[in-house]
Amino acid sequence: MAYDEGLAERVREYFTDQLFLEEKRMFGGLCFMLSGHMCCGIDDELLMCRVGPKAYHACLAMPFAKPMDFTGKALKGFVYVTEEGIAEDQDLHWWLGLCQQFVSSLPPKKKH
Repeated sequence: MAYDEGLAERVREYFTDQLFLEEKRMFGGLCFMLSGHMCCGIDDELLMCRVGPKAYHACLAMPFAKPMDFTGKALKGFVYVTEEGIAEDQDLHWWLGLCQQFVSSLPPKKKH
């Protein structure tokens, strides 16, 4: 599984106080789950952001963001952010906050 371990550590630091954070290896990288919902992840050196359908087009208009298309078809509500877009902690934190805000708006996951 290929993902940037340095970026993974920066994401872990951001979510330090989150009680319901879980890491899962998925999609050939690493995903961070918040209260059972996929929140964000790392694919190689790209940050995968779950921004939701309402913020999707505005996020794509931002520098260093592009459609998440690891299957060949863009997944609406998810964007990739390149290294340049998250080089500074404040930029990474902005993206992670956006992901956290969207995922927090989702209904609780049902336990099986």
